[in-house]
Amino acid sequence: MYIPAHFAPEAALVDELLRNHRAADLVTLTDQGLVATMLPFIYEPPGSPRAEGAHGALHGHLARNNDQWKLNARGEALAIVRGPDAYISPGWYASKAEHGRAVPTWNYVTAHVYGRFVVHDDPGWTEDLVRRLTAKHEAHRDHPWSVDDAPRAYVEGQLRAIVGVELEITRIEAKAKLSQNRPPADVEGVIAGLRERGDTASADAVERARG
Repeated sequence: MYIPAHFAPEAALVDELLRNHRAADLVTLTDQGLVATMLPFIYEPPGSPRAEGAHGALHGHLARNNDQWKLNARGEALAIVRGPDAYISPGWYASKAEHGRAVPTWNYVTAHVYGRFVVHDDPGWTEDLVRRLTAKHEAHRDHPWSVDDAPRAYVEGQLRAIVGVELEITRIEAKAKLSQNRPPADVEGVIAGLRERGDTASADAVERARG
């Protein structure tokens, strides 16, 4: 990934992205070429008892009918994790009114997470993962749904239809392109423009990056 120094994120931002992302693209190189699936992951940080290795792991699951888990993965696999992203209009820049030297761009936060692809065709491992994923994404609700709300026989049938997968992380390349290369007045304009458009997540990200 191309990462200019002013777009290199702090470790805390990368950790937050991995813990709170919604879904990611899992890409593996196989004997049949590149294969990709979008799926939610749980991040297990370094030191977690559920993570092997020094860099932590991403845990997810694939449909049993999805051939990606059956194909021989060659070399590192890649998970592309995304935070907020947004089109940035040059019309938001104060500098546009001064000299006109401005063009559109795109702001974003992303991490490319590389690692060893591991399959867990194990109902116990997969059920634990499903419970963790459910707890993560139901946590904001006043009355969170639980796996135990569904009939046990139904849950077991659903578990048989999926396979657990793990990315044992070997390295992470991350980038936070959030207008850090613009003058303060331009950054103010970006924040205001994003909020006016209703993109609160992107506006908050730019504001945090401004310090």
